[in-house]
Amino acid sequence: MRKQDKIIIWPAYFDQAKTRKNGRRVPKNLAVQSPKILEIQEAAQKLGLEFEVVMDKGYPKMPWAKTGMLLVEKKGSKEQIISRIAKQLVQAQAEKPKK
Repeated sequence: MRKQDKIIIWPAYFDQAKTRKNGRRVPKNLAVQSPKILEIQEAAQKLGLEFEVVMDKGYPKMPWAKTGMLLVEKKGSKEQIISRIAKQLVQAQAEKPKK
């Protein structure tokens, strides 16, 4: 299943509630509260990344929770792409009106 020209992005990478050990890949200041796959998709779209959404997949550390994943065209390192998406998510959350 693994394709060399694509990287897998999981919502857990950006979850503020998770520790680094439990899957968060960004610093706390770039993490957001319970990110949804559709929010990550929107962020990737705004960044102009080529991607494909797979909805029925579960993060390997929590296979029972089908959070979905994003297959992103590899343009740069995985960490660079994750960081760009994280910054976009934080920006989008800041623009979202408070309830």
